[in-house]
Amino acid sequence: MRIRTILGNIILWIFLLAFAFITLIPVVITILGSFKTNAELTAGATFLPDSWHFSNYAEAWAQANFSRYTLNSLIVSLAAVVGTLLVSSMAAYVVDRMDFAGKKLYIGLQSFTMFVAVGAVVLRPQFDLMVKLHLHSSLWGVILILISAHASIFFILSSFMKGIPRELDEAALMDGSSPGRTFWRIILPLLGPGLGVGALFTFRGAWNEYLLPLVFTMTKPELQTLTVGLANLKYGISAASQTHYMMAGACLSILPILVAYLFANKSFMQMTAGSLKG
Repeated sequence: MRIRTILGNIILWIFLLAFAFITLIPVVITILGSFKTNAELTAGATFLPDSWHFSNYAEAWAQANFSRYTLNSLIVSLAAVVGTLLVSSMAAYVVDRMDFAGKKLYIGLQSFTMFVAVGAVVLRPQFDLMVKLHLHSSLWGVILILISAHASIFFILSSFMKGIPRELDEAALMDGSSPGRTFWRIILPLLGPGLGVGALFTFRGAWNEYLLPLVFTMTKPELQTLTVGLANLKYGISAASQTHYMMAGACLSILPILVAYLFANKSFMQMTAGSLKG
């Protein structure tokens, strides 16, 4: 029995190490490649750079217009986070605490939009709608569509909502509080861990979004986001000689995601602890 347990642990560790290697090696190659010259990358002779070219990051920042594109990405991502959390938390509160006609249908539609890949299919209708709203050449069109895709955050907050005792609502109602005031003053602060997790997922999705900013800012390059700017390096005229700049730009682009994770790490720990207790 003990030999079987040891053998099982060895196999498990081999699998985990292999998975970690496959996952991390592209990241390591990208980080090291960002310090190489393009000639070194083309030759592919050495794993480590012959000399560390930190200037690649400055060149990538300048050539990809990082300052402007980063600002646009931050505007889109932060606005999407605020809007998504606001809509999702209110929807989760109403669905969990109230009964209304079409409740099951609403939940079913939310599930449908989350599990069925309809992004590219509905892109044209979404664009036509933004044209009618005169938002087709602005970041607000991108933000509204990102907020509308809030199904996964809705279900995350719904699961957290179930852990908040209904007695709090009843006590607030007896004290004369309205449902709206109960939500803002009592329920929303208790959703802190869920809001942190939802904020991270929303920020990551909005920050990495490529297709929507590409389509909606095609006529206004100054509104393009960082993902589109990095693609411009890849598909530009001199793309073949800018691989090292693309790698440096990719490394710079993941920094906000790492910062967001550090801020949301406490919420992840609380979510994990809650799931273990449940």
